[in-house]
Amino acid sequence: MSLPELPFILAVLAGLFDVAANLASSKSEGFSRKGWGFLSILLVLVAFALLAEAVRGMDLAVAYGILGATGIFGTAISARLLFKQQLKPIGWVGLALVFGAVLVLHTA
Repeated sequence: MSLPELPFILAVLAGLFDVAANLASSKSEGFSRKGWGFLSILLVLVAFALLAEAVRGMDLAVAYGILGATGIFGTAISARLLFKQQLKPIGWVGLALVFGAVLVLHTA
């Protein structure tokens, strides 16, 4: 049995794995910390495997847009919470526009 929302869920999960890969990459300090670097690469591979499954049920442009928006938004939020990095207000406006654009793309 297949859920109609499954491709969307897989694309969002791919984005979340992308966020985790970005955070692991940051912790690897330019891949000088090999464990974090290896984890980063592994997480990217998982993200793209999930994306490959997502495109079985939706257009690549939509799936990749969802992955990208989830990754960008999730990385910005995680960097704020974990590393105390801050975006300027215009950065948050940009994130909202990207997220809104992907929602519109998904419903088109």
